[in-house]
Amino acid sequence: MNKAKTVYVLDAGGTGFKFSAVREGKEIIEPFTIPASGSNLDEVLQKMIDGFSAILQHTNATPAAISFCFPGPADYENGVIGDLENLPHFRGGIALKAMLENHFHCPVYINNDGDLFTYGEALGGLLPEINHLLEQQGNPKRYKNLIGVTLGTGFGGGIVLDGVLLRGDNSAGGEINRLRNMLYPRTSAEDSISIRGIKRVFAREAGIDPAACPDPFGIYEIAMGRKDGDQKAALKAWDELAQVLADAIANAVSLIDGLVVIGGGLAGAWPVFIEPLVRYMNTPFHDLQGKAVDRLEIKTFNLQDSSDLIAFTEKTGVMVRVPKTSREVWLWYDPIKKTGVGISKLGTSSAVAIGAYAYAIDQLDRAAVSRTLELG
Repeated sequence: MNKAKTVYVLDAGGTGFKFSAVREGKEIIEPFTIPASGSNLDEVLQKMIDGFSAILQHTNATPAAISFCFPGPADYENGVIGDLENLPHFRGGIALKAMLENHFHCPVYINNDGDLFTYGEALGGLLPEINHLLEQQGNPKRYKNLIGVTLGTGFGGGIVLDGVLLRGDNSAGGEINRLRNMLYPRTSAEDSISIRGIKRVFAREAGIDPAACPDPFGIYEIAMGRKDGDQKAALKAWDELAQVLADAIANAVSLIDGLVVIGGGLAGAWPVFIEPLVRYMNTPFHDLQGKAVDRLEIKTFNLQDSSDLIAFTEKTGVMVRVPKTSREVWLWYDPIKKTGVGISKLGTSSAVAIGAYAYAIDQLDRAAVSRTLELG
């Protein structure tokens, strides 16, 4: 990987465009945000161009690539953004990648925010930190797969398998928000795992007009007993999020079998939802005869809890002898299958920036190898 190159990055949302620049795996400027709203498409696109141009003024470094996340639906590979609820001017399909490549004369890579968040945490956040703790404990186990989820205005996700970002055949890999809502089966998980979900449940339980509902941080403060309000209603709001989130993550873990990292604006409220989240993930099913069946083949640990973290990382298992051999051969065997759920170690925006940088450098290196092979 060529670490000397500068990559311009952007975390694009419905309300703001947050710009930064990364070199050698670290942000080299203080990120800055430009409001995403505009009266027409041309104004919004110009804001993006102005933002990247401002990075050049801050760094005086020509970009080797531009790499950023943008909300879906989109054809990320070709860089065409589709119909967006929070950015209505993009309806009908906008060739954003080609426009920016033409303007800045460098490769442009666009991904989903959940994808880049997970990629950043897989390379420099939760995944390497846990593997380092395993090594310190003398535990030979190492984790290679990571499921990332972001909780905020919406519910996003991403998947890294053995160091490779899963994009999918239709740029729709890791779209965990489309899983069914276990509490309200006619809708999606996102209706409960989002800012609107927290506010809806609190207003319902507190018996207040939704317009008078505090913001999620206020509901968190009430749940923690640090602010006056209906604490029972606040705890119920976060508990409903935990139930639906646990079901969604458990479904993903059943298929992917990896660690789980949580980011996004609502992740800061983890002290009120992560313990019930892990408990729900470990709560068994019951078959039609009433017999308890493990919800997962894997036991889930709370990586934010010190005792759970020690239990997760400590060396367990035994050495087993290979039978019917002329010499003694022993192998390590651990029958306990584990996954863990933790909160972002980098911070969501930094994880997105690092993921965007790493993805761009990887693509540039691949292109360089391809050119070398072609020249033969």
